[in-house]
Amino acid sequence: MDLRRYRTEDLPALSRLFGETVRRVNIRDYTPAQVEAWAAGEADLLARDDWFRRLYTLVAEADGQIAGYGNVDGTGYLDHLFVRWDCQGRGIATALCDALEEHCRDLGLDAVTVHASKTALPFFLHRGYRVEREQQVPLRGQTLTNYAMRKELRRYEMREKLGIRNEELGISVSGGAGRIGIAAAGGSVIPNS
Repeated sequence: MDLRRYRTEDLPALSRLFGETVRRVNIRDYTPAQVEAWAAGEADLLARDDWFRRLYTLVAEADGQIAGYGNVDGTGYLDHLFVRWDCQGRGIATALCDALEEHCRDLGLDAVTVHASKTALPFFLHRGYRVEREQQVPLRGQTLTNYAMRKELRRYEMREKLGIRNEELGISVSGGAGRIGIAAAGGSVIPNS
């Protein structure tokens, strides 16, 4: 699987992926009428090239086909994260979310937020997101439940995920004046605020 930035020619495939995923995956947690109201957004996406380009949108390709996509805005709001129905459970959402969260870290953001569907709730909880509130969202004559969630970002989370200890990197931690600095083997201090 490869991740890459969105291109305009991806638009029809992403629109179709969105609709198919909602109809085939989210049907587990929503009524048929709710699913159809949500999936009707497939046609709207065909006119949203500027939106995909404005956000930091990544596309996952597997076996020569688009398998998923996700995007985040400059405030850390993760707007879309969809994996094709027949590619679920292969780590694609995890890879996309890892990359989107890393982008937010690169922007210097402290948190990522998302409005997660009932279907996506367990995925985001497993990743350390916390529910801030349950929401009832009106959409094309239906009301869908989702969850406003937030994950605090830590700059060194990926290193921790990989199980690399500070001493393996030659890092020492020191504090003073209410701040903590991390000195790497080369001696430079990286503020950890």
